Amino acid sequence: MYSSKENVNILTALLVAHGVRHAVVCPGSRNAPIVHDMDACPLISCYPVTDERSAGFYALGLSLSLQQPVAVCVTSGSALLNLAPAASEAFYQHVLVVFVSADRPAHQIDQLMGQTLPQPDALGRMVRKAVSLPEPKDRAERAYCIRLLNEAFVEMRRGEGGPVHINVPVSEPLFSFDVPQLPDVPAIRLHRSGMSLEANDFLHELSGAERLLVCVGYSADARLRTLMREEMPFPVLSEVFGAGIAHIDEMLLRAGEEWNDYRPDTLIYIGGAFVSKRMKAFLQQAEGARVVLVNADGCVADPTMRCSDIVEAPAAGALDCLIELARQRSSSKSYLRKWQRLAAEVDARIASCSPVFSSFAAVKMLGEAAPDEVLHVANSSSVRLALSLHRTPLFVNRGVNGIEGSLSTAAGYSLAGGRTLCIVGDLSFFYDQNALWNRNLHGNLRILLLNNSGGSIFRMLPGLEQSPACEALVMAQHGTDARGICEQNGVNYRCVRCAEELPEAIGWLLHADGERPFVLEVQTDAAVDERVLREFYNHITR
Repeated sequence: MYSSKENVNILTALLVAHGVRHAVVCPGSRNAPIVHDMDACPLISCYPVTDERSAGFYALGLSLSLQQPVAVCVTSGSALLNLAPAASEAFYQHVLVVFVSADRPAHQIDQLMGQTLPQPDALGRMVRKAVSLPEPKDRAERAYCIRLLNEAFVEMRRGEGGPVHINVPVSEPLFSFDVPQLPDVPAIRLHRSGMSLEANDFLHELSGAERLLVCVGYSADARLRTLMREEMPFPVLSEVFGAGIAHIDEMLLRAGEEWNDYRPDTLIYIGGAFVSKRMKAFLQQAEGARVVLVNADGCVADPTMRCSDIVEAPAAGALDCLIELARQRSSSKSYLRKWQRLAAEVDARIASCSPVFSSFAAVKMLGEAAPDEVLHVANSSSVRLALSLHRTPLFVNRGVNGIEGSLSTAAGYSLAGGRTLCIVGDLSFFYDQNALWNRNLHGNLRILLLNNSGGSIFRMLPGLEQSPACEALVMAQHGTDARGICEQNGVNYRCVRCAEELPEAIGWLLHADGERPFVLEVQTDAAVDERVLREFYNHITR
């Protein structure tokens, strides 16, 4: 029987899954559940050592002898600090030692409780990775616990390898051992060394999957953006490249209850984040699919919460390899055609949409007038409108998704020459207005400012309309326009407030001559913007 502590059982199961067969254990009460599990597990041999400083070096020597990872487990408090000398030696020798420390719950630290000190990161730079596990209370926390452990074990073997530290908070009662078996938890395997022979063999295996789905998240990498223009032998979902199967949010909305028909048996996730929440939900519900991450750092960045493998390789190199391998195989194209039919239906729906004067209408008209232009877009409403309406490549600050700096990023991009089109909302524009306070800017910077007097995206959040704070405080309603800002910075400015003026104004923004940047401010009504967007979603599903 095993401990009743779920984080302890998950730890034990993943120690085994990642090749740990030997553990040096030290006495203590807080670490007793961990030691019990290690002793109960038939695949782990335990060696008792009382002195923690000595125990760390026992584990080091055992790992050197076996050429395998070895764990050493200590109780809470100063016991952990005694592992520091062995950790430093293991770090510089690149020896695979897993330092496991039991801990008190976080709320007890620094509260005059016995055997407590801040244990997370206590070994500092002398370990390659340090994680502190949650005590899971729901599915999300359980997935988080599994991910943290996999991150540590992947890092232990990456490159030349080295020691890691796993801190395990354990709440009382400590001594309940009534779980009959360890949980079945996924161990993430790292396929190392870029495009090595082993990694290529693994990609060759994946390329033959019957329902292979590749998801390419945001990336500014020029090679990947060029590669995305190629015709793919499998469905590739993307948002910002102006290629692949785009308009993902709208496709999944149209698929509705038929989501299951589009689920993959193999999912390869390349690159950064996606904007679409519906897309993330689709990926997280891909039960039974083999999920593989591809990134150059070999890190566990897994929005699906289902990853089983990581290929440590540049995104463009891995995708190029996948394309070539898939072209050499005679796999069925029925899954690809299914996605392509759905994409064609959505494209036709978008093309047939005729919105009234609104932010939506302005973005749609700009896309139709400049179909081949690369766009810089701000976050929130701007990026979502651009993704729904454009098939052109986009740049957007989706690292953390903040509103600050969107205009400055586009302005900086424009300094290298070439026309730079930017779509920005009012809050992002006014927040970042100092982007225009620069004498080095020129007429190649063209800005479409969508001003509906507040953060209109918040109007789409169910339930928020019930709050008295919604409009004045959350949406930050205002009555500001950009005329004064543009005049003080010598920026060409024009404002439109109705549909009749919009086509000529879009033409002015794209084609007028001038030495300084151009700003076209489109002032719309937030309520109309909300209604148009809801009508658009209804139009997609009809």
